[in-house]
Amino acid sequence: MEEEPAGGGSEPCLGHLLVDGHPVDPQTVRDVARFRRAERARLLQARTRPVAEARKAADVLEDALAGLVAPAPGQRIAVYWPIRGEPDLRGWMREAHEAGARVLLPVVVRKDAPLAFRRWTPGCRMERGLWNIPVPAEGESEHPDTVIAPLVGVDEALFRLGNGGGYYDRTLVRLEPRPHVIGVGFAECRLRTIFPMPWDVPMNVVILSDGTRLQARGPV
Repeated sequence: MEEEPAGGGSEPCLGHLLVDGHPVDPQTVRDVARFRRAERARLLQARTRPVAEARKAADVLEDALAGLVAPAPGQRIAVYWPIRGEPDLRGWMREAHEAGARVLLPVVVRKDAPLAFRRWTPGCRMERGLWNIPVPAEGESEHPDTVIAPLVGVDEALFRLGNGGGYYDRTLVRLEPRPHVIGVGFAECRLRTIFPMPWDVPMNVVILSDGTRLQARGPV
């Protein structure tokens, strides 16, 4: 091992310690990533449930969304295509479309890049995107006014634990103006903290399958 030069020398280059432009401590990043992997695995297992129970939970979420979002012509609402046991809001998507809103779905254009949002309509041509997730096959990316994001977990400060790719955070931090972000998830997804990192973006509102609504100041 080389000895440290006498007299200290110049400060080392920290460029290799940047994540998405943020300076970070590598050990902290590893510790937080390890914690999140364990919690993600636990919560994904916990949200496994019979089809009828999952449908009932989705109905509660759709009713709650009706009180938060009023789809109207010209409004652009990004939702999601359900995977890995996520609440299925496709019925709500159809209703929003029928009300005249432009319903968008997230598209991974390439790994580790911000998401694009393409318009979805019932019966539009879909294709399998990255990780085999169905996405609209055509269309330009649009800027959403509202983003409805699925939760694996959420903490007391409304920071979201997702599937681990970081795509929502990477996207939301770059969107100007910032859309209104609503997290939706099952009641058991609550955590004290996810140990947020500088690049994590909190939700504006969270609704859960037991009817709970969370905002920055707490349950309402």
